[in-house]
Amino acid sequence: MSDRKRSTALVLASALAGTAVLLTAPAAHAAVVDVAYDCKTPIGDKSAVSPIDIKAVKEGDGYKLTMSFQKGVSSSPIELGKGAMNPSAVILVDGAEKVSVPVSGPPNPEAVPPDTPIRITDLSGTYTPKKSGKVTFTAGVLTIMAMSTTTTCTPGNNPKPSLELDVTAPGGAGTQSAAGADTTGDTLPQTGPTDSALALGTLGGTVLLSGAAGVLWLTRRGQRARS
Repeated sequence: MSDRKRSTALVLASALAGTAVLLTAPAAHAAVVDVAYDCKTPIGDKSAVSPIDIKAVKEGDGYKLTMSFQKGVSSSPIELGKGAMNPSAVILVDGAEKVSVPVSGPPNPEAVPPDTPIRITDLSGTYTPKKSGKVTFTAGVLTIMAMSTTTTCTPGNNPKPSLELDVTAPGGAGTQSAAGADTTGDTLPQTGPTDSALALGTLGGTVLLSGAAGVLWLTRRGQRARS
């Protein structure tokens, strides 16, 4: 085999090796889940269903979680002025470890008319795993503080997880198998595994660079042999 053909083969092999590494990168799966809330309010029991979306973005040693409500889950018999309502909730983590992550959000940015479903602002919090592996995130209890009153809304339909994610504990402690239950949904554009994909992509690039270095060495060696 000529030096030129050998060099081309090495480049192709290196590129394929990098691609193979990228294809093994873990993916996060999410689904918008309908959560049926049973609410204890100052004016009696209420119920409502809201689609819930949970996203995760890697930040430092942890993951920033954002819980979004697509419909209101409660209402007030009187108008709630701007900033009068403060929401908070918990996100239940299951799988490699079981914990509850508190999340909270800003007060209502606009006044809420009476007898109108209260739209909950996005709630966020930080989850720092203590064990590595596959975990799921599910909507938990929602609490609404307004006008010196408290409304507590509990999921009554045993909702499915809104997000499944492979997480890595700081230092890689407590590594567990990533095999777990199937979930359906789209792949998130920005989650913790994206960082893993980038790291793996860097590894693929290193393989490619090593191949290029081998090509240069072989080419120069061939030139010296011919001279």
